[in-house]
Amino acid sequence: MTAFLPDIDTLTLEQLVAQMVVVRTCGYLFDNQIAYPEWEANTATMQYLVELGIGGVIFLGGSAAELALRSQQMQSWAKIPLLIAADIEEGVGQRFPGGTWFPPPMAISQIARNHPQAEQYAEQMGAITAAEAIAIGINWILAPVVDVNNNPDNPVINIRAFGETPSVVSPLANAFIKGAKAYPVLTAAKHFPGHGDTTTDSHVDLPIIAHSSSRLAEIELVPFTSAIASGVDAVMSAHLLIEGWDSQYPATLSKRILTEQLRDRLGFTGLIVTDALMMEAISKRYGANESPVLAVEAGADILLMPSDPEGAINAVCEAVKSGRISAQRIGESVERIWHAKSRVEGVKIDPSKIALELSKPESLKTVEYILQQSQIVSGIPLSQTSNGRNLIVVDNLLGSGKFLTEQSPAIVLPKSLGYTTWLCDRHTPFDPNLETDNLPTLLQLFIRGNPFRGSSELTQIGMDWFKKLSSSNNLQALVIYGSPYILEKLTPAMDSEIPCVFSYGQMPQAQTIALQVLFSNK
Repeated sequence: MTAFLPDIDTLTLEQLVAQMVVVRTCGYLFDNQIAYPEWEANTATMQYLVELGIGGVIFLGGSAAELALRSQQMQSWAKIPLLIAADIEEGVGQRFPGGTWFPPPMAISQIARNHPQAEQYAEQMGAITAAEAIAIGINWILAPVVDVNNNPDNPVINIRAFGETPSVVSPLANAFIKGAKAYPVLTAAKHFPGHGDTTTDSHVDLPIIAHSSSRLAEIELVPFTSAIASGVDAVMSAHLLIEGWDSQYPATLSKRILTEQLRDRLGFTGLIVTDALMMEAISKRYGANESPVLAVEAGADILLMPSDPEGAINAVCEAVKSGRISAQRIGESVERIWHAKSRVEGVKIDPSKIALELSKPESLKTVEYILQQSQIVSGIPLSQTSNGRNLIVVDNLLGSGKFLTEQSPAIVLPKSLGYTTWLCDRHTPFDPNLETDNLPTLLQLFIRGNPFRGSSELTQIGMDWFKKLSSSNNLQALVIYGSPYILEKLTPAMDSEIPCVFSYGQMPQAQTIALQVLFSNK
């Protein structure tokens, strides 16, 4: 055993089980900044849990610089080094401002249709994400998503996937893993055995998959098999009921799926991590303390975000003491955890170099190339106009601060050309008798499938405006940021000569690139 990790035989049962638990907390420095208090433990609670011996922490919120301090803080409390995880599927900047923010993975599959360097971009994405993660103390990247998004109505995977077929997803996900593996950081393929063909978001309910074993082997399992062969460190389970494999338990709680399929049939020897146990697909059906026990019985090594972390530890310990779970079973998981921790041990944060490691010019250039080469344009350039309306539609204005502020290019660039800004979201009432004042209108739609959104569709207010502007011939141009499926639905209903730009990204860099193309003659 390394100097960083104690001999497993010297730990109590409670200490061993605690190592299997990963708790979510906030990346902000102060408790009054916590955005989701029902999910994110405050500082005092986190110190207690870390000193109790939990195995890891998953962060959300805060800037990259704040996260560097928070990760150091957590590690300083821990007797055994922690796994520090984050859902940074689109780079560090996706979650923590200051880092590089990539467009969603599906952008690279768009490039793969025409450009041979798509795999190179995926590898660079993995490498840049890993390098920046390490710089701020993250040692476990909960990516790549290897789900095959073959259902355009999927509300939760959608453009988070690398593509719509296993032949596209597998090489791109493998390239991401290859790029990340050049650094002492862990990766995780998710969500096993495949969340791509659902119309239900497992954050809010339990999706049911009726596919046969042969169909799963042909589509869903291919990227997981490939990722395992590429050396992915962990596989995250999906909260899905796979009727053909287990009609009683969802994959996260199914021994037939996690052990018999993933461990035995696919030969995976790394960490099996549950998706968040507080998600409603699990939490609505199983008790806060019963679901962790079922997950361990099923074969999970890491219990991610149990609703009651200390209760989960106690429940699993009681299951061992009663004979329901063997002590050997716990030991096997902790051995895998030790193996993973030994791969990332000893990485130190140098605060003086954080600003030099994040958002390097070459990293931003890679993002620029991906955005440019995945962009879809038609009807360009935009005809000159003396004035106009810049109508921006988002899902929820209160949740759009990361990509839309007063200084965002989507507002500033049209404003500099004389456009008046209008903002609306799903809460904005629409008057069907509204007069459009015959103003030529640039319609910008920010729309993508996201966890908890419940749908991948354009909001009603967005559709109402699109129809109104189209029927009154006031739709001057359309820009869509996010979902290509919305582009596919809207373009047949509009004049082909109307300028249209689609970008997979929603971040300011994506807005700048899209609008520079749109206004290229200005």
